[in-house]
Amino acid sequence: MTGISPPAPQPASSAEPVRTTDQMDSAPHSLPYYEDRSPGSGALPPRAWYARSDAARISLDGTWRFRLSPCATTEDEAFARPDFDDTEWEELRVPGHWPLQGRFATEGSYGGGDRPQLGGAPAYTNTAYPFPVDPPRVPDENPTGDHRRRFDLPEEWGEGPAVLHFGGVESCARVWLNGVELGHFKGSRLPHEFEAGHLLRPRGNVLAVRVHQWSSGSYLEDQDQWWLPGIFRNVSLHRRPEGSVADHFVHAGFDHVTGHGTLRVECEPAGRVTVPALGLDLATGERATVPVRPWTAEEPHLYDGELVTPGERIPLRIGFRTVRVEEGLLKVNGRRILLRGVNRHEFHPCSGRTLGPETMRRDLLLMKQHNINAVRTSHYPPHPAFLDLCDELGLWVIDECDLETHGFGRQGWRDNPVDDPRWEPALLDRARRMVERDKNHPGIVLWSLGNECGTGRGLSAMAAWMRERDPSRPLHYEGDPSCADTDVYSRMYADHAEVERIGRRAEAPLSDPELDARRRALPFLLCEYAHAMGNGPGGLSEYQRLFERHERCQGGFVWEWIDHGLRQRTADGAVFHAYGGDFGEELHDGNFVCDGLVLPDRVPSPGLLEFKKVIEPVRIEAVSGGAAQAVRITNLHDFAGLGHLEFRYAHEVDGGPRGHGWLDVPPLAPGESAVLELPTPPDEPDDDGEAIWTVQAVLDKDTAWAPAGHEVAWGQLPAAPRPAATPPAATATPRRGEGNVIVLGPGTFDAATGTLGYLDGVRLGGPRLDVWRAPTDNDEAAPWQPGPRPATEWRRLGLHRMRHRVDAVETGPDALVVRTRVAPAGTSSALRTVYHWTAQPGLLRLELSVDPEGDWPVPLPRLGVRMRLCGSLGLATWFGGGPGEGYPDTRAAARISRWSMPVDALQTPYVRPQENGARPGVRWAELTRTDGSGLRIEGDPDFFFAARRWPAEELTAARHTTDLRPGEDLWVHLDHAQHGIGSQSCGPGVLPQHRLAAAPARFSFVFSSLG
Repeated sequence: MTGISPPAPQPASSAEPVRTTDQMDSAPHSLPYYEDRSPGSGALPPRAWYARSDAARISLDGTWRFRLSPCATTEDEAFARPDFDDTEWEELRVPGHWPLQGRFATEGSYGGGDRPQLGGAPAYTNTAYPFPVDPPRVPDENPTGDHRRRFDLPEEWGEGPAVLHFGGVESCARVWLNGVELGHFKGSRLPHEFEAGHLLRPRGNVLAVRVHQWSSGSYLEDQDQWWLPGIFRNVSLHRRPEGSVADHFVHAGFDHVTGHGTLRVECEPAGRVTVPALGLDLATGERATVPVRPWTAEEPHLYDGELVTPGERIPLRIGFRTVRVEEGLLKVNGRRILLRGVNRHEFHPCSGRTLGPETMRRDLLLMKQHNINAVRTSHYPPHPAFLDLCDELGLWVIDECDLETHGFGRQGWRDNPVDDPRWEPALLDRARRMVERDKNHPGIVLWSLGNECGTGRGLSAMAAWMRERDPSRPLHYEGDPSCADTDVYSRMYADHAEVERIGRRAEAPLSDPELDARRRALPFLLCEYAHAMGNGPGGLSEYQRLFERHERCQGGFVWEWIDHGLRQRTADGAVFHAYGGDFGEELHDGNFVCDGLVLPDRVPSPGLLEFKKVIEPVRIEAVSGGAAQAVRITNLHDFAGLGHLEFRYAHEVDGGPRGHGWLDVPPLAPGESAVLELPTPPDEPDDDGEAIWTVQAVLDKDTAWAPAGHEVAWGQLPAAPRPAATPPAATATPRRGEGNVIVLGPGTFDAATGTLGYLDGVRLGGPRLDVWRAPTDNDEAAPWQPGPRPATEWRRLGLHRMRHRVDAVETGPDALVVRTRVAPAGTSSALRTVYHWTAQPGLLRLELSVDPEGDWPVPLPRLGVRMRLCGSLGLATWFGGGPGEGYPDTRAAARISRWSMPVDALQTPYVRPQENGARPGVRWAELTRTDGSGLRIEGDPDFFFAARRWPAEELTAARHTTDLRPGEDLWVHLDHAQHGIGSQSCGPGVLPQHRLAAAPARFSFVFSSLG
């Protein structure tokens, strides 16, 4: 791009001479341009992206004129003429998706939306194409948006070459400037540029773009996300003076043995590179080796430099690092790295895939603050500003090509484009546009060929081109178990047992001994695991221990970062988040699109807090230190020491503070540990409760991603043996009262059923044995998962419709005993339950014994009691795990202390309502009014505590959060045990140690009134 004429486009772009609209009408073709297999026509070769330059740029973002048609007509091109009258057209924001804007937005049918569907409404499918599979053809019903933008050039613009840049358009765009067609393109999440300088005018320029929702390119973009057409990334015009940079490639390797970095910058045309901090002033193409600080995700050091050619100056941010696969491991700068990663789609609940820089930064700050160190850009290259931020803040990146053909798996991969040579130019074009755009980012440590495309010659061609163009980065692809074209062995959702085998390099062999030996020597990644859908994922701790135990297992990427719920309102104005099926789609995959670690509004879910705890880069654990207690500190970083952290301790008794201070932790290199004695606990005569140490690792000063004092890691250990629970002595005798009741201490019971009705005159309902929970997404499980689906089996057995029969209500000298049988209709299986009530002044104690009868082939959802209380008891206080929810396999983040919050704040507003809000390890809980009056509950052993303003039946039936209407009562769950969570919505189910088998159980609660 150094002269007046544009460079010749690459052959894969199928470039044609620029023609007027009249000339285009007579061009012969067998298929319309949006259906041919080519990647497009007229586009310039891809090049490295850079955000800033001294060459002039103007943004064309803003308000455009817009017209929507239901079909992909190609005859009416008059709209591209500069003098076309578009005053009657609508206005549309660009970048953006038209189905999410103005009158073109289709309101969710759920909740009373009544706007007509004008075309291109949001549609969610996981794998199925939402149109007939007949590649490369698409339906006549092909919503098409015509866009027009008028603009003037700045006074100082001048004449000469200029480039029109499109960051991303879904799925096919045809472009005219001032009535002259520039070409068309496919590859929605990739940049495309056209030479435009010779067509520009000082004033009154008209850019016209026709966008088709469906095209041949749609067959290559079957990613698990919303289908949303539009110009959703930035559009801009770039001045290209004589001698400006056509392309550049920054090579910055690091030798970990010598501590030296080697810099070489390729550039067309030639120029000079300066790096003041290193004293470098080099000609492009020249190599220099100097001592440097390397770039890593933990210490992302970047050197500021500048590339100068005769026509342009470009700032550079240079990170020195070397990536290699050697000795069967993925290494950066000579060290094995452990990826604590997430998959990330670009998403915003209001604007879809259109994200501003503040949203991207917010995502990355949240990731860093939750100990995440890696991102897989599933399943396409992100906005380039996101990669700039990864370089700046420090994250390892797998950059993935905009390629997925998953829907062909439904027909045995017949006609799969990646194994059809006619599609190869389009595949290579996508590979080139990713690599060329993103090649200068030190954060990118792996290129990925794409996702879920089966296998084929096209992938091999892509891999061969990538290796030749950039041999400095290994290649990733999960869909080929032979790993023929990759440098790492990657899997999705392998269960813990399989990961263990792979870690020992003892996985099932391939049929080809040579391929098997090659794969067995590769490092292993879980490119997707721990499906974060709804309540969950469970089993994270067990995965992380495998990654730490087996050096071959180098971590993985949780699926995924964010719930893709689209923000909508009901007819009465209540906000909810829509998912598949809420826009009248004839084919959809429901709420499977809501499977993130943050909710649609980017509020961290309990799953993110659990993940942060599990992957923390410092381990703090108890050790035996003789008479004095001690704590072991282990540095789990790959590169960094602990100099950026301070360690503080706190001593609590029954959740109340007793002392705090700082620990002097010696310098620890990665992998090293130190044992430190803790101070002698303060001796206070009244402290006979449960004493706990909490040790925290916090930032000692502000960083780019968190302020000083931010907690990076924590651990808890007992400060003294936990006092044994002593049941209160039974001193009260049951007696008959008026109205067919039995009075025992502060409790009043129905004499016929033995049900507690009043406690110290306060009305309540229950407690009564309960085994049902509103199924989580993981309980429902994916239909393709092996083994039984828990919620299906629970319903088949009838656990959602248990019936209670009272067999006896017996009174003795100091107890009330109620014997019941709890069972579903249609089966002989039952739970024999005995309620044993005793009392003393002000206290009422319930001891339950539960014994299964008959065949129980499935685990129980929960085992405990539920009761109904007055809704005025709106404040919950408890001593136990918190502050957030936790279940048997998701409780690593539950810290033992005293917590307090409104009952409404106990709920987690998952997009699809389900079981949530249980606090684990609770010793006691209180529900009180504003005046302090209320109810206290103590458990032996510890219990799970939950309280909400709707019963489990309503929670089970709800599809969206707006279905849950608070009632007048509180529903309180006191669970002796809960079934684990797992990740069977797409991954493995609950591990055996977290399953709740139907077995004899004994547990007790003590109730007392407050105030």
